[in-house]
Amino acid sequence: MQRELRRKDRALESAQTRELLESGEYGVLATCGAHGQPYGVPVNYAVMDDAIYIHSAVAGHKLENIRANPRVSFSVVGRTELLPEEFGTRYESVVATGHAQIVQDPVLRRAALRALVAKYAAEHVKAGEAYIDALFDKVSVIRVSLDRITGKARR
Repeated sequence: MQRELRRKDRALESAQTRELLESGEYGVLATCGAHGQPYGVPVNYAVMDDAIYIHSAVAGHKLENIRANPRVSFSVVGRTELLPEEFGTRYESVVATGHAQIVQDPVLRRAALRALVAKYAAEHVKAGEAYIDALFDKVSVIRVSLDRITGKARR
């Protein structure tokens, strides 16, 4: 069940939400395993073709959870500023829900890895290509198909 945003007065417009999702430095991928144990992990990511792409090792907790239960949540926090005199915080954030899958198609895997290089190391594209080539068989790529995205801010 998807809940409505409680503080509608703080809702970001769709374009602002998308911009924050695309430009965020890192996000937190939240999964849930076969036994109902939640797990949230900070990750680097790139947005491409209305999906979130994350690189990963070829084995590990998040991959096990995705295989057991592909439903995930993904959150990004942008700028923040503590307001101690108001007992509050200025912030901007995005929460997305969707379904994760481990990408098998080598063409899509390579495109996602290139998108990560473009986002995090744009001035090192040539070295990034060599890095991708060297580690291609030692990395997994996760694709999160987006079902819902909401953005919120207190400015």
